[in-house]
Amino acid sequence: MAGLNRDTPTPTALTVHGASRVLEVQYADGAAFKLPFELLRVYSPSAEVQGHGPGQEVLQTGKRDVTIVAVEPVGNYAIKPIFSDGHESGLYSWQYLYELGERQSELWQGYLDKLQAAGVNRDQPMASKAAGGGCGHHH
Repeated sequence: MAGLNRDTPTPTALTVHGASRVLEVQYADGAAFKLPFELLRVYSPSAEVQGHGPGQEVLQTGKRDVTIVAVEPVGNYAIKPIFSDGHESGLYSWQYLYELGERQSELWQGYLDKLQAAGVNRDQPMASKAAGGGCGHHH
């Protein structure tokens, strides 16, 4: 990501709602989104979740009750949420958050479909990582 360009949505407000577990993002163009923490977590842009290429995505489960314990700014183009399950390697650009907001219903249905296809439910704990079976990076 090269950073901001004239087409990058500019956020005007960012609010973490702990009780309702949503991240509210408002943009200069008038768009406003309430993104559930669970959606943010299961669609983390990190390599740990997305893999290092197509088909390497790791289906996330057991994230219904995940919370955001802190949000760190990354330059002027992104945030790094720190989740209650210890996940903190995803950098969420303003553009990515906007896309998550615009496509929230579609993405959520896609997540539910992937769970069903895998024969798991969203409350099932994540399978433990096999020793040495990771991608070789520390996330």
